[in-house]
Amino acid sequence: MSIGGGPARGLLTVVCGNTPQTRGRAVDVLRRAAPDAVVLSVSVDGAPDGRYPSVQRTVSCHDQQLRGDLCRATTGDPAVIIRQDLETIARRTKHPHVVLALPGELDAALFLAAVWQTPLGRTPTAHHYALGPLTVGLDPDRFLSDLRCVHRPVRFHGPGAHTVSLTLTLTLAEAAARQVEAAGAVLLSPGRDLADGTREGVRALLGHLNPSADVLSGSEAGEDALGTLVKPDPRWSVAGPAERLDPVIAPVRRGGVDHGVMSVLWRSRRPVHPERLADSLPRIMSGVVRSRGHLWLATRPQSVVGWRSAGRHLELRETGDWLQQDDAAAWRGVSPLRRALASWFWDDYYGERRNEVVFTGTELDQDELRRTLDATLLDDRELSCGVESWADLPDPLLGDPAPDGPADG
Repeated sequence: MSIGGGPARGLLTVVCGNTPQTRGRAVDVLRRAAPDAVVLSVSVDGAPDGRYPSVQRTVSCHDQQLRGDLCRATTGDPAVIIRQDLETIARRTKHPHVVLALPGELDAALFLAAVWQTPLGRTPTAHHYALGPLTVGLDPDRFLSDLRCVHRPVRFHGPGAHTVSLTLTLTLAEAAARQVEAAGAVLLSPGRDLADGTREGVRALLGHLNPSADVLSGSEAGEDALGTLVKPDPRWSVAGPAERLDPVIAPVRRGGVDHGVMSVLWRSRRPVHPERLADSLPRIMSGVVRSRGHLWLATRPQSVVGWRSAGRHLELRETGDWLQQDDAAAWRGVSPLRRALASWFWDDYYGERRNEVVFTGTELDQDELRRTLDATLLDDRELSCGVESWADLPDPLLGDPAPDGPADG
């Protein structure tokens, strides 16, 4: 699947970081690789009444008029504002390369998916730009600290929010994990040369959280590596920005054990008993640093239940509906990758319903973990009772379903 729909006129490279310093360093690295790139830096200031935030942009380029046109603050949806800025740059510059530096208040994956959407009557952003690797500057010590923080909330503005106030609140641990999982390239800051193996442990963890990302330190950022940062990223052809957010697209698992870090994939084609799962969570989550995937919960037979944990915080929530064989509109409404996976895993009785979760942590016992998860599934007797009886099962995880049917998110 091509996300460009044809040859793009320029290149868009999105940059973020887990500190302002690492973001700035990543921008500097890209500017070294592409001196003529237009650097569009964004900051977001939330409105006190919870409405649209103020979006400030600064531009670094040789075009003085372009700097004057874009360097200003505007109140509105950040994705809409930046999409318009990118169109302006594309009209003014032949084959532009734009380095878009995002602040910590924007979830990079959600934001990029929103920018890549095409409003009715507008030219697609993909018509003007191909996508380079989403580049994340990372302070290793800060990353490990953030992954342990589940009590401090982080508020994101704009796309991906599901409330009128246009905000999305996550734990700091979840925000830190999402950032590196979205990356096409991770630039590790020099930091301290710790003798305790912290940097090696962080690299091992990054390799499991995002096996496809290129992880570079300062000493490795040679000419060849820099060249890949300023070229279209072929990985976008597998799944575009919006496709990567589909709740049924399970994360890729990396095999093996590296510095004690390992990932375990659990799959099953039977529904989960919610009470047994709740009782088993202390054993399941022991040693788990990050887990992602989706469940087929017996009390929510029509709903995809998303599973996300970071640190010691686990979130389960309904994120959409399973595809039905005769619902042509629903099939057209999902991504090509989702349709392909549904066809691949399709069962004549269960459809695409399945459990699929990847657990990443240290010193995990994968056999015991899978046995514990398998024990939460409905047994043959419960399964034979049918969907109507499953609705009566106790559900301490999501509570009683709404009387009109499962929620849609």
